[in-house]
Amino acid sequence: MTEITVDTRPDNTETAFDESILRALRRVIRAVDLYSRQLSVRHNLTGPQLVCLRQLARSGGMTPGHLAREISLSPATISGILDRLEKRGYITRNRRPEDKRQVLVALTDAGRALIERTPLPLQERFTQRLAELPLERQAEINEALQQVVTMMEAEELDAAPLLASWPTPADSQRVQPVSAARAIGGATVSEESGEEPNVHSRA
Repeated sequence: MTEITVDTRPDNTETAFDESILRALRRVIRAVDLYSRQLSVRHNLTGPQLVCLRQLARSGGMTPGHLAREISLSPATISGILDRLEKRGYITRNRRPEDKRQVLVALTDAGRALIERTPLPLQERFTQRLAELPLERQAEINEALQQVVTMMEAEELDAAPLLASWPTPADSQRVQPVSAARAIGGATVSEESGEEPNVHSRA
């Protein structure tokens, strides 16, 4: 007698967790977007500018190239950020006395005062909270997120270690990239174009 197996799964491929997972991803993207908007409105800064200022506060004077390597940005992107920060009086750029070929970037008093008034960059707050979790839980989160990256076919995308709503140098070369939130279930987050989302000032 032949045993008949009945497939009781629904015709579609959705699972009980689809909507919950997509909603969580949209919330993460929304949190990054809201943080960037608040930083721009309250302090007239972008995420990359704040990260540069905080790196200079930690490390003291450093060359633009060294700064670019520390925060994983291209020298061209760093140059534009430093131009804007210097115009606003937050940094200085002076040549080394012992080697005129090298330029040292340093914070001004106004730059230090600004840092004291601004919140921690989003990635620093996240890192602090992540470190409070047991290592086993951190490993589980890492494994799950790496799988999400693979499922979204995003392994080849550049990813600077910054939780800020702005594209990487490679992304900025693309034409009118659609925000990730719109690609994940249609969340209503502003689209990105150029170096920064259109709700922000330049990097």
